[in-house]
Amino acid sequence: MDIFKKCYQFDTAKKAREGGYYPYFHELTSKQDTVVHMEGKEMIMIGSNNYLGLTSHPEVIQAAVEATLKYGTGVSGSRFLNGTLNLHKDLERELAEFLNKEDCTIFSTGFQSNLGIISAVAGRNDIIFSDKENHASIYDGTRLSYAEVIRYEHSNMEDLAEKLSKAPENKGKIIITDGVFSMSGDIAKLPEIVALAKEYGARVMVDDAHGFGVMGPTGRGTAEHFGLEKEIDIIMGTFSKSLASLGGYVAAESDVVDYIRHNSRPYIFSAAIPAANTAAALAALRILKREPERVQALHDIADYMRQGLKNKGLKIRDSRTPIIPIFTYTQLRTLVACNSLFEQGVYVNPVVPPATPIGECLIRTSYTATHTKEQMDIAIEKIAAVLKNLEDFEE
Repeated sequence: MDIFKKCYQFDTAKKAREGGYYPYFHELTSKQDTVVHMEGKEMIMIGSNNYLGLTSHPEVIQAAVEATLKYGTGVSGSRFLNGTLNLHKDLERELAEFLNKEDCTIFSTGFQSNLGIISAVAGRNDIIFSDKENHASIYDGTRLSYAEVIRYEHSNMEDLAEKLSKAPENKGKIIITDGVFSMSGDIAKLPEIVALAKEYGARVMVDDAHGFGVMGPTGRGTAEHFGLEKEIDIIMGTFSKSLASLGGYVAAESDVVDYIRHNSRPYIFSAAIPAANTAAALAALRILKREPERVQALHDIADYMRQGLKNKGLKIRDSRTPIIPIFTYTQLRTLVACNSLFEQGVYVNPVVPPATPIGECLIRTSYTATHTKEQMDIAIEKIAAVLKNLEDFEE
């Protein structure tokens, strides 16, 4: 049988393109900002993870330009060999200090960070307890490890406790959870997770990709939000969201980070993050430290949007984060709604299976500290109108 048979039979995207409701790969022709240009249209962007609004900040852009002029466009090697820049070390030191951890090291992407951390730390004699709604990179990181993987029901602490209670005492144990879940906007129940970890002798790792710069009074993340910074053993995060760049990191005890540096295959065998990305993330981190009020501004605009959508009678998945999913239920209705909003100048993201269960499809909206209420008012009206027009939509 031809291995390409599955490729030739795949027609989901073709049908969507032919039907005029294909929602992916729209071409961006401007900076990522609250308003962007896509395919000749001006769009209110409420489908980005640019939480602090720093991707277009002059200081961040200038830092990337200057770093490129000084260091070139790439490092042409891994961190182990010729690829470590002084900029890498500067960013690692400042991130570790900001997160109140002993040490930190950075990866070339956020996805690679989870692959590299989990596969290094969890071995044959270990058990990983993973929330079923964790990010795909956590799923793949657990697959890359040789550990046993036990998945617990989303944020179900009774289920987690039961599974932990059955684990052999002679096995190493780690609980891995998103801090803020990327599709739903749910916040992990870290106080309960930490208590269970102590009771059953487990470690805790938090993927704070959507929590860093978003949660906590100063944007340190989900652990700061709960006052549990000292209780979380490993914090992972990305630069592609609040830090306006590309890359990822792990922050933990010095011995743990050093072990990862010397045993993580995705870390050892990948080229290091380029200078431009490193400098941009460092500049964004310094702005966050200097301007923590951006975090409150982000929540203020998300709260304004959340209330506005509720006032229109729209069914949303309640959250306390800048991720606000709007229920659209069926896959075709979701795709048509997203396409209609795009045509009207509002960019949102469709969430369909396998990212969500069948019958629970969503429009995922997410917000930026620099959004204005005027922009939100326009978006609210257009979302409400599009979804009202689809109330009797039949597939």
